[in-house]
Amino acid sequence: MERQKSLSAAFVKTVKAPGRYGDGRGNHGLYLRVRHTADGSVGKLWAQRLRINSKPVNLGLGNFPRVTLAEAREKALANVRAVDRGEDPRVKAVEIPTFADAMESTIEVLRPNWKSGSKTEKQLRYLLGEYALPHIGDKPIDSIIPADVLAFLAPLALEKPATAGKLKTQMGQVFKWSIAQGLRTDNPADQNINAALPKLSTKEHRRALPYADVPSAVKIVRESGAWQSTRLALEFLILTAARSGEVRLAEWSEIDRDSAIWTIPASRMKSEREHRVPLSARAMDILAEARDLEDGSGLIFPSPTGKPLSDSTMSKLLRENGIQAVPHGFRSSFRDWCAEANIDRQIAESALAHNVGDATETAYLRSDVLALRRAAMDAWAIYLNQ
Repeated sequence: MERQKSLSAAFVKTVKAPGRYGDGRGNHGLYLRVRHTADGSVGKLWAQRLRINSKPVNLGLGNFPRVTLAEAREKALANVRAVDRGEDPRVKAVEIPTFADAMESTIEVLRPNWKSGSKTEKQLRYLLGEYALPHIGDKPIDSIIPADVLAFLAPLALEKPATAGKLKTQMGQVFKWSIAQGLRTDNPADQNINAALPKLSTKEHRRALPYADVPSAVKIVRESGAWQSTRLALEFLILTAARSGEVRLAEWSEIDRDSAIWTIPASRMKSEREHRVPLSARAMDILAEARDLEDGSGLIFPSPTGKPLSDSTMSKLLRENGIQAVPHGFRSSFRDWCAEANIDRQIAESALAHNVGDATETAYLRSDVLALRRAAMDAWAIYLNQ
């Protein structure tokens, strides 16, 4: 039988294909696990398979490149020797991870709570990677003090307060994971450092048009030279006051043409509740035009490749045509129009799939006021087409 080859430093550095790569016989069950992360990068983790008290156990030995092949082999040998002495290598002094390692562990814990296709992990990795890791990424998680955080957070807060607020919250998640693991007792990014910071904001308002400018924007979108699917999707988004992801991932199976209702499944809703959208005559006309785009994917508004449109594609259409708004901003424009048109608050908020009232009121209010919302959406469509 051919002997399994040992790993080499060059192979470990260059391998990108996901899988489990053993270090050959005689290297104490050491292996390298390679996987693709949500942002498309390649993650590499050292682990060891050995028996402790006659039971097979997998031990994590750290991430590459922070732990080299030679260092991983040393750790694997030390674990085997500990087992030979009758010791359990898992019961030893805790190896303190760096902030970067703690971030990876935090993401692993949080990932099951994120919706499929969510941008949360990508955004978290971007913010921490851009602003925190260059300063504290290599520091042991238990050695970071508030002054370390303030050194880069304070200048950022002066320039981009909203970004600094989000970064502070995300760093807090990593430090809270560390507290739960017994690695530290405090969060150096908590509110106690606020006195040394400018006022932070985690809320960034999306660019929106005054509702009076939306009809002109719709006309510009219709007459633009953009890909037909993008044009139709953006106008459909404005007409329905829906979120970008709800429209871009919409499928024909969700449309009831007889009753002119679009039912968005709970899995795609921010509220995680099914939402029915009454469709105006113009919205139904858009769906009729979109029939020409059917490609077997089931998507109402597919991209030229047959995949869902990206949010940036619709944003680009607006930007290139001088429309000072983002797709999500049209929900704000719709809400302002509702207020000026004397649309009842419950109807307007229900059209946006927002909760209305407190928990007690919500418990008793079971209707989605569909008939009243249909009248409002018809009026909105007429206004947009003036």
